[in-house]
Amino acid sequence: MANRKPEDIRSIAIVGHGGAGKTSLTEAMLFGSGVITRMGRVEDKNTVSDFDPEEQKRSISINGSLCSFEYRGYTMHVLDTPGFADFVGEQRSFMRVADSCLFAVNGNSGVEVQTLKLWEFAADFKSAVMFYVSRLDKENASFANAVADIQASVSGNALPLCLPIGAEASFTGVVNVIAGKSYTYNGGSKDFTEGDVPADMADAAASAREALIEKVVEADDELMTRYLDGEDLPPADIRGAVRKAVASRILFPIIPGSSAGNIGVSQIMDAITDYLPSPLDMAPRSAAKDGAEVEIAPDIDAPFTALCFKIMIDPYVGKLSFARVFSGKLTSDQTIYNVNRGEEERISSFRILRGKEGAETKEIITGDIAAIPKLDSASVGDTLSVKGQTVLFPPIQFPRPVYSVAVTPKSRADEDKLGNAVRKILDEDKTLDFAKHPETNDSILSGMGDTHLDIALSRIKDRYKVDLDTVTPKVPYRETIKKTAKAQGKYKKQTGGRGQYGDVHFELSPREKGSGVTFEDKVVGGVVPKNFIPAAEKGLREAAAKGVIAGYPAVDFNCAIFDGSYHDVDSSEMAFKIAASMAFKKAFAEAAPILMEPIMNVAVTVPEDYVGDVMGDFNGRRGRITGVDPDGKMQVVKAQCPQAETFRYAIILRSMTGGRGSFTMEFSHYEEVPAETAKKITEAAERERKEEED
Repeated sequence: MANRKPEDIRSIAIVGHGGAGKTSLTEAMLFGSGVITRMGRVEDKNTVSDFDPEEQKRSISINGSLCSFEYRGYTMHVLDTPGFADFVGEQRSFMRVADSCLFAVNGNSGVEVQTLKLWEFAADFKSAVMFYVSRLDKENASFANAVADIQASVSGNALPLCLPIGAEASFTGVVNVIAGKSYTYNGGSKDFTEGDVPADMADAAASAREALIEKVVEADDELMTRYLDGEDLPPADIRGAVRKAVASRILFPIIPGSSAGNIGVSQIMDAITDYLPSPLDMAPRSAAKDGAEVEIAPDIDAPFTALCFKIMIDPYVGKLSFARVFSGKLTSDQTIYNVNRGEEERISSFRILRGKEGAETKEIITGDIAAIPKLDSASVGDTLSVKGQTVLFPPIQFPRPVYSVAVTPKSRADEDKLGNAVRKILDEDKTLDFAKHPETNDSILSGMGDTHLDIALSRIKDRYKVDLDTVTPKVPYRETIKKTAKAQGKYKKQTGGRGQYGDVHFELSPREKGSGVTFEDKVVGGVVPKNFIPAAEKGLREAAAKGVIAGYPAVDFNCAIFDGSYHDVDSSEMAFKIAASMAFKKAFAEAAPILMEPIMNVAVTVPEDYVGDVMGDFNGRRGRITGVDPDGKMQVVKAQCPQAETFRYAIILRSMTGGRGSFTMEFSHYEEVPAETAKKITEAAERERKEEED
């Protein structure tokens, strides 16, 4: 890939719902460009882009992968992305750095839920978009139905650039409505025969051409005037207008095809080079410099700037940092500067990747996407530049995890290796989170769904030899009181020598939610010496941390020590700690104790058809609906729900809405647990305590 020019580079993220044929299309493009001599199949676990063992085991794409190759003198950086919602982090990061998106839509299933979500991402990133209707050689596939679905669900500005010749098993080629040519394939070969438009398709091709022209002249005033004057526009002018319209998001071309049958793939690659933007066609990228907003133009003569958008740990090469170059160029004999970390590192080479295989290059330029080996400081979202530059690109925005499990190492050896394994997994995947819960002491692994966490745990085990057990996380219940109560705690122990004596009187009274535990010294007359008061407070706080009802922390009360007694010889700090614990437990039990549970604010975004189901489900979870607000074509159901009822909500919502729903959740406040539920929690805590004692 020597002597590249930015104007001859195309970076394309292939996106769409799972099962739409993205990986198969990537494979067919590699075959069509001559890079590989035999096409692999997802089912055979031998495709270039699905090389991860977990991908091959599950026959789905999990990671985004980069396949760079040359075609017709152009450099193509093809980014094959996962289609399932659990891997939204890879989708967002890859779409952030690509100049355009090729949406794969299954010719049988039409527009599916993840396609709609990805369309929103493409709009956020202002990406040029082209559609590929795939698998048209399969039974019940329909190009017309898929086009109608795209136009109704996504955009009315999506129009066919090509039409299919035949349907299902008789699908043999495509007609380019601009060129007025047919391309007929034979038996899965990448070769095709060019010819005239079939007579029975002439009217359909003319109609599609007219619709396309009416749309694209909106991007060119001069062409619009000629068209309105009745001039017959030549194909070259139409192609130029299509390119402008695509870059301006006025037009989203649709091309039919079959990756497995290798039909229409050459026309897709031609359309990419002809109509999708080069880096130089892109608007300047917004960035920050010394606190001010600046724009970074795609200029090869400007200072080098790039964004790290993916980290991959290769078992042979080590850490690979994927970067997209937005301006300038860099050679491998220079140093690279991580602006976010303030660290400068030497580099030895860059790798132009094709799946897991890579070829070294000594230079990367504006528009390139490459991997940089052994860049220790880099993390996803970091801006890479050269020393002296302070430009920072906005970080990649990832959704917060919505599904969690508590993990426990199976052995001491697993425990010792867990920290290193988790650190590397989190470095690769920014939609994962791992934290120790301060109240329950659970080690919580969080992600985007059960499949996401299942894969993360499998990688931790296979790569780093750490075996983990998983359970549902504990709910951080709390205990508190509703009325004031007094009690005495007296600890007296006589042995052969010096004894133990401590005596305190406590009064507990409730405080406002969230105000914590306070300790008040109301002792008069020195009945409890001042030097034992701190011990009494310590005993109280240690006992409160373990609770009384079910072993959960006691909170939001004031404890006043107002009386007691001591012994000149036998009293000690330990004795007063024990006495304080006894007094606390007695008083707490008499002060109308209750269990408190965390309540979460939940916002569920769903199509209107599912609003009733979502609301009914919340009612069955002890939840309260607080509102329903419109959000474009969707509705946002807002509710408050006990955390205990939400641990599997990501799975339940996906099942309830066919994957069309999404949600966010955050802590709101604590509320009293209903009596019947509190009884079950208390009984479970008692059983657990007895099991530990046995």
